[in-house]
Amino acid sequence: MSHDHPAVRVSPIFPVTDLQRALDHYAALGCAVSAHDDGYGFAAMAGVELHLVVTPGHDPLRTAAAAYLHVPDADALAARWADVPRTGPPVDTDYGLREGAHIDPDGNLLRFGSPLASEG
Repeated sequence: MSHDHPAVRVSPIFPVTDLQRALDHYAALGCAVSAHDDGYGFAAMAGVELHLVVTPGHDPLRTAAAAYLHVPDADALAARWADVPRTGPPVDTDYGLREGAHIDPDGNLLRFGSPLASEG
C-alpha cells in the first residue's frame, strides 16, 4: 500500500434542531466550537471534529446519528463529562473494551471506549 497519501479523516455529521444549544452543549463537553453560519457548526476535541447541521424535521427518536470514540481511558472521559446530563458510566464488555455513552440534546449518541486493562 502506498504511503504518499495524506491521512484520511472523518467528521461525523449530527443533525440538530437548535445550533446554539448544540454548540453550548458540546462546549460543556470540552469541545472547541464554532459556527459556519446559522445552520452549520463544528465541535472539535482531541482530533475529532463533529459537524452539527440544523435539520428541519429532525426527530431525536428517529433520525439521530451516532459516533464511536476510541479513547485512551473511558473512565477519565466519563469523569470529565460527569456533570453533563445523559452521560453513562463505562462498563466492562465481554469483547475486551470498557465502554460508556453520552446522548446529546438532539438524541445523537457518542459511544466511547478504551481497551480493558490486561489481566495477569
